[in-house]
Amino acid sequence: MTPLPTMQRYVALARRPTGKPQAADFAPGQRRMPVLRDGEYRVRNDYFSMDAGFLHWMAEGSSDDYLPEMRLGDPVASLTLGQVVESKNATHPVGERVMGRLAWEDFSVATPEHFVTRLPDSLEFPEAAYLGVLGGTGMTAYFGVTDIARPKPGDVALVSAAAGAVGIVAGQLLKCNGARVIGLCGSDDKCRVLETQFGFDRALNYRSAQPLAQLLADVAPDGFDIYFDNVGGETLNTVLRQMRTFGRVVLCGSVSAYSADKPPPGPDNVFEFVTRRLLMQGFMYTDQVARYGEAMNALSGWLRAGELKNAEYVLEGIDNAGVAFADMFAGRNVGKTLLRLQG
Repeated sequence: MTPLPTMQRYVALARRPTGKPQAADFAPGQRRMPVLRDGEYRVRNDYFSMDAGFLHWMAEGSSDDYLPEMRLGDPVASLTLGQVVESKNATHPVGERVMGRLAWEDFSVATPEHFVTRLPDSLEFPEAAYLGVLGGTGMTAYFGVTDIARPKPGDVALVSAAAGAVGIVAGQLLKCNGARVIGLCGSDDKCRVLETQFGFDRALNYRSAQPLAQLLADVAPDGFDIYFDNVGGETLNTVLRQMRTFGRVVLCGSVSAYSADKPPPGPDNVFEFVTRRLLMQGFMYTDQVARYGEAMNALSGWLRAGELKNAEYVLEGIDNAGVAFADMFAGRNVGKTLLRLQG
C-alpha cells in the first residue's frame, strides 16, 4: 500500500460570504496530517459535494442544533465521498467507501460522532452518483416527495430551483408518480433542458418580463396540488396564493435567504392554510437514516429503468472548490455540482 503523505491540502473559509459567494471567499492551505486516535479513521476524499444549504453555516452566529458555524481559517465543512485508507475503528475498515459530512481537504479524520454512511460493496452506477442522485441529494428529493408531497396521478406539481441538484431529481420523481410537473428556473436554456432531457411537462423562466403570478396562472389556471420549494421568500409567498385545497408544500431549501442581507419576506397569507387546508412541512433527509436502504433501492430502480436521469456539473482539482461553490450560486450548473479531486 502506498504510504500516506505527511502533509495535506485543504480549502479554508477565508472570509464570510456577503451576497452570493465568490471564489475569493475561500483560500487554499496545507497542514500536517494528524495522527489517528482510537476510534478514528482516515478518509481519502475523492469528491466534494457542493450544497447550497452549507452557506447558512458560513455566517457568523449561525450555529444551531444541526451544525456549528464554520470558523474562519478552518477547512470548509462539506459532504464528501471517498475511501477509508487508515483506521483505528473496527466498524470502518481500510478499503471501505463512504459518503460523509467531513470537509474540503485531501484527507479527513472521522470519528463515531461524524455523519458517515457506507457505499455498497459493489457499485452498479458511476461513483459520483452516490454523492448526488443516490446520495444526500437524491434522498432529499425522495423523502420530500414520498413523505410530504405524496403525489398521485392527476396532481399538478411545481418545483422551484428545478435545474438544481435536488429540484431536478424531485421533478422527475413527481413525474414517475403520475403528476404533471412544472419547473421554475433562471434561464430559457435551462427550461429547454428540463423539458427535452428530464421529462418536465413545462419549465418557466422566473426572470422573464411577465410577473411570476401570471406565469403560474397561465400554465396552471386551476392551481397546484404540490409545491416543492427550494427557494423560499417571495416565490413561496406567490405560490401559496395559487395552491389548491388540500395542497402540500414541501419546504426543502431557502436559497433566497442564504445570501440575503436581511430575511426575505415570509408568508403573509397564513389564514389561507386554514381555508385551503394546506400542509406545509420542512424536513432533513438525515432524519431518515433507517430508511436509506428503501430510498437507495427506489432511486436505483428508477435509474435502471431510465425513468430517472442523473445530472452533474463537475469541476476538477482542489483549488477549484471555491469556484465550484460560487458557480452553483451563479446558476452555471444543471443538476448536482461536484468537485473531483486530483492527486
